Amino acid sequence: MSTAPPRAAPSKTLATWIAVVGGVFGLHRFYLHGLRDKLGWLFPLPTLLGLHGLQRLDQFGQDDRLAWVLLPLLGLSLSAAMVAAIVYGLTPDEKWAARHDPAGSVHATGWGPVLGVIVAVMVGAIALTSTIAFGGQRFFEWQLERSREAARDVNR
Repeated sequence: MSTAPPRAAPSKTLATWIAVVGGVFGLHRFYLHGLRDKLGWLFPLPTLLGLHGLQRLDQFGQDDRLAWVLLPLLGLSLSAAMVAAIVYGLTPDEKWAARHDPAGSVHATGWGPVLGVIVAVMVGAIALTSTIAFGGQRFFEWQLERSREAARDVNR
C-alpha cells in the first residue's frame, strides 16, 4: 500500500496573490482546501453571470435590464475575493502556521502578502463603489421610469 507524500503547507503569500488574481473563480479556496471545498464552488457561477452582464451592457447599452441585474454579481464576487486576499495577507504568520501547518514551523512572509493586500484594497474599493454606484443609478432610473409611466396612465 503506497501512501501519498505529505502536502506542503500553503504559502500565505501565494494564497493572498491567488485571491487577488483568481479569487473571483474560487482559486484561493481550492489552493487552501482542495477541489472539494464547497465555498470555492460558489464563486464561478456569480462571476460568470456577472461577466455575461458586462457583455450585455457592452452589446445593448445601459438600458438592458438583465445586465442591470447581472452586473452587480461580478462586483460582489470581485469584492468578496479581495476581502479574502486582505484577510489572508493580514493574518499573523503564527496564526497562519497554526491553521494551515500545525506540525510545521512559522515562516516569516515579508512584503509579499502586504503588497497583495494593497492591490486587493485598491481593486476591492473600486469594484465595490462601482457596483454600488451602478446599482443605485439603475434603481433610481428604473423608479423614475415607473413613476413617469404611472403619470402618463393617469393623464390618459
